Amino acid sequence: MDGGLILLVFLALLFAWGLNRVRRALRLGPVGYLGIMLVFILVMLLVWGQTMR
Repeated sequence: MDGGLILLVFLALLFAWGLNRVRRALRLGPVGYLGIMLVFILVMLLVWGQTMR
């Protein structure tokens, strides 16, 4: 495993923890939660794709 991938996983865990706190504060439903997660995954894949070049 390269350092970039490990960093990506760490950021994803940190984001998920933060999102859980935000979701509790805003009382988002599962649909809103899923939407935020999908956007996050797409952005992470794009960032990862840029670093692979």
